[in-house]
Amino acid sequence: MKKPTRRETLLSLAAPLAAASAKAQSPRRLQRADSFLGIHFDFHAGPDCKDVGRNTTPQMIQSIIDQVRPDYLQTDCKGHPGYTSYPTKAGNPAPGIIGDPLRIWRDVTARNGVGLYVHYSGVIDSFANKKPGRAVIKADGAPHDQATSLFGPYVDELMIPQLREIAGYGVDGVWVDGDCWGVAIDYGPAALKAFREATGITDVPKKSSDPHWFEFLEFQRAAYRRYLNHYVAEVKRTNPSFQICSNWAFTDHMPEPVSAPVDFLSGDLDPQNSVNAARFAARFLARQGKPWDLMAWSFAMKPVRKPKTALQLKREAALIIAMGGGFQAYFTQNRDGSVRLEEMPIMAEVAKFCRARQGICHRAEPVPQIGLLFSTAAHYRKLNAPFPRTHAHVDGVLQALLEAQHSVELLTESQLTGRLSEYPLIVVPEWEYLEPKFKASLDAYVEAGGKLLLIGPGPAALFKVDAANTKRGRGQIGLIPANLGLDYRNKPDDNTRQRLHDLVTSLFPEPLVTVSGSNNVDVVAARKNGKLIIHLINTSGPHRAEPIIDSIQPTGPLTLTIRQSRKPSGVTLEPASQKLAHHFSKGMLTVSIPSVELLDSVIVN
Repeated sequence: MKKPTRRETLLSLAAPLAAASAKAQSPRRLQRADSFLGIHFDFHAGPDCKDVGRNTTPQMIQSIIDQVRPDYLQTDCKGHPGYTSYPTKAGNPAPGIIGDPLRIWRDVTARNGVGLYVHYSGVIDSFANKKPGRAVIKADGAPHDQATSLFGPYVDELMIPQLREIAGYGVDGVWVDGDCWGVAIDYGPAALKAFREATGITDVPKKSSDPHWFEFLEFQRAAYRRYLNHYVAEVKRTNPSFQICSNWAFTDHMPEPVSAPVDFLSGDLDPQNSVNAARFAARFLARQGKPWDLMAWSFAMKPVRKPKTALQLKREAALIIAMGGGFQAYFTQNRDGSVRLEEMPIMAEVAKFCRARQGICHRAEPVPQIGLLFSTAAHYRKLNAPFPRTHAHVDGVLQALLEAQHSVELLTESQLTGRLSEYPLIVVPEWEYLEPKFKASLDAYVEAGGKLLLIGPGPAALFKVDAANTKRGRGQIGLIPANLGLDYRNKPDDNTRQRLHDLVTSLFPEPLVTVSGSNNVDVVAARKNGKLIIHLINTSGPHRAEPIIDSIQPTGPLTLTIRQSRKPSGVTLEPASQKLAHHFSKGMLTVSIPSVELLDSVIVN
């Protein structure tokens, strides 16, 4: 570690006293549950980082805050290589740390009433794996080069002590990266012993075709849940106000009920094809019952690393905030931990766009219309790893529905249980397995008058349906016998989309809102403060294939037909607060929109 100068040593010694004084005078900071807008920074410090903190100044952090006015900032503290970028006493600091950069981040954000969270790599820690007993052991007996074992001492010897150390700075919380999605299948002695004791299975499978593969992966998933609950509980035992999120836990990477006392949910979008990544993740998180946000990368990686435009990031933000969530964007730090201030005007422009829509978007709730089943039970039976992001067929069906202007939610069994009757139409997309109890509840839903659309031979066999439309009790089941999700995801096809749309319309002829005029607009029906909101998001252009979007043409004109029980007192278009001409007759409200640039919202008063 590089020896600090005398001045740096004096500043470091003075920092705790300054922090105590600042805390007493600091303005109130929002809890993450109430936050809407943030910026994420990280740089995954490694052995090359020998002057971390040299250029981390109060002026740098103040400039970020002045330009963007975020609710919170997230900064690096430990990345996947396992080196910390703050002067840890618990182990593995970067080779050179000058002063205490984390203290500077905390002092400046506190003085401004801005929350501070840190980026900390959890399961993935290459440095920690160098110690015996900490690494996952692969099926071939070799140690994993990144993933730590959930059955080893890493979490107690390093992770929990460091999170407590960070909490001691007065940092508001942690965004744990490389956690659920970093879990690797563990064949280490401790893991195999625990598996045999828990299940009685002696022949441990090595591949998906071996007997008991599903049971082995379920065992690995259960180990992650225990690990997550353990470190959250232990850190909160000593630091109860420290807010914790595990990146992608209880999201579409891990599509199950929240079973750990995390404070909020979050994930970072794929930097490529981010429009579809945002569509999917936001629709899952909207019904998880926890505060949530999603992070867009401010740059694309392929074919070369290149910054995204403010326009492109605004659209990614639009797809997230329209579902009620918060938004953050990811900017990398220099290898000394400093921030590239020349990139902040882009984020300032995106922030202005988001803030203009915060009042009508943040924490609004979707209005139940079409529920697309993302089956936890079926998904977990298709996997070759504990928590990978692999649901292409569901993704394709979602895209086809959205591009036919339907308002759709992505829902698991747990999110639908007790709420099936709220949805006029449930779509089951190509799943080959459903738990008998949930299958029975879907049967009862149809018998009572619900509408079910099955896609593919798997659901057709489960429900014993072979006709396009089948009456059951007071309800109806529709069928598209062929799998279409993966094909549509890879190459959208007008005929496939129209075929799906026609069947949806026959089963669900009276949706809350019908939008005509363009296929390049996503529709989200929501409510907030008793008002109906119809969000319209422009999705035109080659966003699937082009890594950088320089221009987005307005889409429209659009005609909205909204079913209402009474004549509204007024209809406005936000955020422009523009009064819209409208016609109401026999329970149908008709509104015309000349065009949508990125995100406009129709408010029915």
